[in-house]
Amino acid sequence: QFKNNGLGRLSEATKCLVTEERNGQYELEMQYPITGRHYKEIIEERIIAARHDDSDDVQPFRIYKITRPMNGIVTVSARHISYQLSKVAVMPFSAETCAGALGGMITNSVGDCPFAFWTDKLLEANFSVDVPSSFRSLLGGTSGSMLDVYGPGEYEWDKWLVRLHSERGEQRDFTIRYGVNLADLQDDTDYSEAFNSCV
Repeated sequence: QFKNNGLGRLSEATKCLVTEERNGQYELEMQYPITGRHYKEIIEERIIAARHDDSDDVQPFRIYKITRPMNGIVTVSARHISYQLSKVAVMPFSAETCAGALGGMITNSVGDCPFAFWTDKLLEANFSVDVPSSFRSLLGGTSGSMLDVYGPGEYEWDKWLVRLHSERGEQRDFTIRYGVNLADLQDDTDYSEAFNSCV
């Protein structure tokens, strides 16, 4: 639940960067000194809870790689907990709606699947899993995945809740005006790759 500091706050980290790409990677990279108070607690498969944006909410990232010390600093790489879905197999089934496909993947998953799912996509289309497949690969990134069958969408990974939005965020009318919200504009022309030929 991440209601407390767990094994301790990693306040001595010299750098911590979370990268989230739309329907792509969601990873954390942290640099931590070997003289840090909790250095010995940083081991593979442990979870780092980190703020991923300006909100106060934290997201869990599971450590998968720790580099050897360089100048007394290690680099820790961790993936969002949703990558755990790559280790959940889904047996063959078929569905006709987006919500039905998500429900079918849960029902036909092998072993424990601690994730919950939500979608606002109402499109109807035939979705089928013909051979046992990775849960995460069925969500997107492969032929015949949810994004292939039910059209474009955007995933939101929130701890153990996966939301498939038709559109994440909201459309806002916005005007760019020089001197108001545009401070500078620079126009560069580069002919270094151009060539001319005479025949």
